[in-house]
Amino acid sequence: MSVTVDGDKSRLVPVRVRRILRGPRPEKVPSLVGTACTLIGLIDIAAGVFPRFRASRMHALAEVLPGTLGPLSAALSLSVGVLLLLLAHGLKRHKRRAWRAAVVLLPLGAVAQFVWRHSVLGALLSLALLALLVRHRDQFAALPDPRSRWKALANFVLMGAGSILLGLVIVSAHPRVVVGNPSLTDRLEHVLYGLFGFEGPVGYGRGVDWTVGYSLGALGMLTALTTIYLAFRPEHPAARLTEDDETRLRALLAKHGSRDSLGHFALRRDKGVVFSPSGKAAVCYRVVSGVMLASGDPIGDVEAWPGAIERFMDEAKAHSWTPAVMGCSETGGEVWTRETGLDALELGDEAVVDVADFSLSGRAMRNVRQMVKRIERNGYTTKVRRVRDLSDGELARVRRAAADWRGTDTERGFSMALGRIGDPGDGDAVIATAHKTDEDGTTTPYGDLKAIIHFVPWGPDGMSLELMRRDRSADPGMNELLIVAALQESPRLGIERVSLNFAMFRAALARGEKIGAGPVLRLWRGLLVFLSRWFQIESLYKFNAKFRPRWEPRFVVYRKSRDLPRIGFAAMQAEGFVNLQLPRPFARRRAAAEPRPCAHIVAPQADREVRAA
Repeated sequence: MSVTVDGDKSRLVPVRVRRILRGPRPEKVPSLVGTACTLIGLIDIAAGVFPRFRASRMHALAEVLPGTLGPLSAALSLSVGVLLLLLAHGLKRHKRRAWRAAVVLLPLGAVAQFVWRHSVLGALLSLALLALLVRHRDQFAALPDPRSRWKALANFVLMGAGSILLGLVIVSAHPRVVVGNPSLTDRLEHVLYGLFGFEGPVGYGRGVDWTVGYSLGALGMLTALTTIYLAFRPEHPAARLTEDDETRLRALLAKHGSRDSLGHFALRRDKGVVFSPSGKAAVCYRVVSGVMLASGDPIGDVEAWPGAIERFMDEAKAHSWTPAVMGCSETGGEVWTRETGLDALELGDEAVVDVADFSLSGRAMRNVRQMVKRIERNGYTTKVRRVRDLSDGELARVRRAAADWRGTDTERGFSMALGRIGDPGDGDAVIATAHKTDEDGTTTPYGDLKAIIHFVPWGPDGMSLELMRRDRSADPGMNELLIVAALQESPRLGIERVSLNFAMFRAALARGEKIGAGPVLRLWRGLLVFLSRWFQIESLYKFNAKFRPRWEPRFVVYRKSRDLPRIGFAAMQAEGFVNLQLPRPFARRRAAAEPRPCAHIVAPQADREVRAA
């Protein structure tokens, strides 16, 4: 129940005692405030859209007010309601800027409610929420999330569509005073004109045309102003590795890199990093949809892990991000859960082959042996080399082939992907290539290159699979051929262990197909097999099992069970299975671009293709 923090024996404090000393957990006020903000926003929108009560006690007083004050109040109520809906999620996430905006908007909404609807209750609800916000203002201190100007275009599309739909409701909310019987096309045209401040084809009596006109104009102005604000506000980019960060991480990997096969993937340059106070450990992460995703174990000295983990949790708290760890080892999971109070769940298994024990002989390896021999008889040859031993021309062809042979438009990978080949700092990486000269003598931009697999270092005596690509016209079984070649050449390179693909839910698939498996386990396995049509769950497991590896469990660390769907969705985004980026039709493809130190890598590697013969 205790742990040494950065080697300091005086900090051997049980976690439960530490929690008591730090005080109670934050209250759930932000969640309550966000829900209340949503409710009041809907009330304000309804107040601005639907006709006011003519029997109100305040109606006599309203009659002596200027004629335009009522329609302006309706438009104000509508605008405040829409903005409060937009702010509700930020309030739930403790965001300071959302709090400031809500404090300004709630009094305006109360005034609009009172002037337009003469609703004392509506005004009091807004003021009550305002009082709650002011009282608990210390709980809204979270810093902004990473952002880019693409959100301006997303806002324009979503707000524009929402304004049109809400505008149709506004135009249709006064059936008793509509002149004639306008069609849906007329109403839509009236909305579109109204959003730009012009009068449309639909007419109203009793001065309602002013109310509808002001409301539609307010929606149009709200869409324009929020889009302009998002387009011209300063960008807040996501954290990226600096040259100094990378240098420090490489120094830690040189000392402690043999402990975790995923350690080298911490050098992805689209990740951020936090170091322990002593600098002896670090946690690398990426923020996706409000989830702060770390991958693998912390880098560095195990004794210093708690300091890095504490910095990670402090960063997550400062921004109100959901902390999560994908693919940590059993030791890493124990430290994470012990230090933070988070929970861990087994995610799958990593396939690790001990080179000394690998052999193609025996009945268990018959299928792989026969496939490799058949491919070799067809004229394929292999080469296994360190990246630093490739010439510039060979390396350029490998990069180009890896980009052109990618099976999807989006690069995939995060936790077990580096996202680059041939970087000057990755000279110890290993590349295995398959070659064959076509019988018809045709040439390609890749020469006789037919398949590639790329391994990154795992300490001084190991390597971890990072990428597998092959020419679609090549014979099936290229991946098996190259993995066998890499394993056979490993002793020459000083490699004693090789990490292959990660197999999600491997234990469930293995146990579910055995005799005696229960109905629940069989049902779970059936669901995984069904999902394998899209996510290569079963195929990865079967591919890895061909090489008779030992299985090392990997875990996901999370805060609460209800966070798991959100963490899973964020992980799918990070791995490239779900892409919420706006399309860039005019972006140039840079397939064979030369990697630059600390260059921004938008999309990571790894299509981990496992289609075997």
